[in-house]
Amino acid sequence: MRSNKGGETIYMLYKAITSTLTPLINLQLRYRKFRHLEHPLRWPERLGQPSVPRPSGALIWFHAVSLGEGMCVVPVIKRCVERNPDVTVLMTTTTTSAFEVLKTLLPCSVIYQFAPVDTPAAVNAFLEYWKPYALVLVESELWPNLVFSASKHGVILTLINARMSIKSFNNWSRPVVRQLASLMLSKFSLILPLSNIQAIRFQLLQASPFVINFSGNLKLCTGELVNITKNMTNMEDFHEKIADRSVWMASSIHKGEEEVILAVHRALMQKHPNILCIIVPRHPNLGQQISHGLQKIGVNVALRSRGDSLTSETSIYIVDTLGELRQFYRLTPIAVIGGSLLPGLTGHNLAEAAAAGCAVLTGQHIGHFSHMVNAMQRLNPLSVTHVGGDTELEEILDKLLNDPKILKAHRMAAKHAIQTLSTGVIDNVCTLLQLHIFRKVHAGAI
Repeated sequence: MRSNKGGETIYMLYKAITSTLTPLINLQLRYRKFRHLEHPLRWPERLGQPSVPRPSGALIWFHAVSLGEGMCVVPVIKRCVERNPDVTVLMTTTTTSAFEVLKTLLPCSVIYQFAPVDTPAAVNAFLEYWKPYALVLVESELWPNLVFSASKHGVILTLINARMSIKSFNNWSRPVVRQLASLMLSKFSLILPLSNIQAIRFQLLQASPFVINFSGNLKLCTGELVNITKNMTNMEDFHEKIADRSVWMASSIHKGEEEVILAVHRALMQKHPNILCIIVPRHPNLGQQISHGLQKIGVNVALRSRGDSLTSETSIYIVDTLGELRQFYRLTPIAVIGGSLLPGLTGHNLAEAAAAGCAVLTGQHIGHFSHMVNAMQRLNPLSVTHVGGDTELEEILDKLLNDPKILKAHRMAAKHAIQTLSTGVIDNVCTLLQLHIFRKVHAGAI
C-alpha cells in the first residue's frame, strides 16, 4: 500500500481539533438533550458510555445514521442473525426518531445503542468496551475518528449501500481533503455502492477497485417491513371510515411543502366533495404546527397524536406519529412523496409506497433517489409520475381519482417495478457479508 503522508497529516490535525473541542461537543449534547433532540436517559451512549453488558463471543457492529438508512439495513440484520445465531449483532443510530421505530423492528437478540459522536474519546471508549470484530457502515458514514480508530483496533471495515452525493463528492475532491478521503477508503475491505455512478465516485476518490462489489440498492427492499405497534389497533376502523371516500396521501412532508399540498387539496375539494388528504410530516412537530394553522382558518383537521376521531367532515388527517407510515401506505391508493416539491430538498425513499401498491407521485427535486426513479420508469413509465408544480399535481391527482382503471394501472406498475428491482438484493448483500465477515468469524480468525 503506497504511503499517504498528506492524508495522515490532515487526520492528525482533525483528531487534534476534535479532541480539543470535546468539552464543547459534550456540552452541545447536553443542550440537545434539553431541547429533546437526544434521548433523555440514554444520551450518554453518544459519549461511548454503554447501557447494557457486552455478551461474550464475536460481535458485529452495524451503524446507520438515521431512520432511512436504519430501515434499509434491518432486513440484512435479520438475515444475518438467522444465519449466524452464535454471533452477537450490535446496531447503532444517531437519532431518536430512528431509535423509536427501529427498536420494534430488530430481532430481540440485537443490541441497540446510540452511536458515539466523532471525538477520539467517545469513539475509543465505545470500541474498547464493545470490541467489535467488524463494522458495517450504511450509506455515507465516513467519519475520520470512527474509521481510523476502528482500523487501529483491528476492526474489519465495510460500507454497504454506499452512497456519495455529488455535493459530498465535490467536498471530498478538494485538493487537501481528497488525501484524507483516499486514506479513509483504503481502510475498507468491502464497499457495496448502490449504483454504478456511486462506484465511479468512490473509485475517483481512490477506493480500491478490488474492494468494490455490486449487490443492488437496499432502499428498494424496505417495503417488506411492517411496524405493528399499539398505536395501530384502530387501523381496521380507520379503513372502514375511508372506504367510500376519495383519499390521497402526502408523505414525509418538509416545512414549506404543506403549503403546496394544502393549495392542491383546496382545489380538489371543489371537484371531490368527499375527499380526504392524509399528511405525514417528516417531523411530528411540523404536524402540530400545520394542525394549529388549519384550525385557525376553520379547516376540519384531525391529529393522530391526540387521538382525534376521523369523521365524514374531516378534510385533513395528520399522522404526526412515528413508525406508522407503511401501514398508512397500505390504506392509501395515492402517495405524493415529500422532500421533492421545493428546491433545496433531496427527496425521500419511495419504495415503501410502491411496495404497498400506491400510485407514486414526486416533485422534481428527488436528489439521490433519481437512480431509483429512473430504474422504475425504465421498467414502466407509469410506476412513478413526476409533477412540475401545483397545477400539474392537481391535474394528475384529479385524473387518478376520477378514473379507477388509470389509478389501478399506476398502482400495479409501481408495485411490479419495485418487486422486480428488489429481487435478490438482500441475498446478495448477505452473501457478501457472509464471505467477508461471518465466514472469518466461524473460522476462528478472531
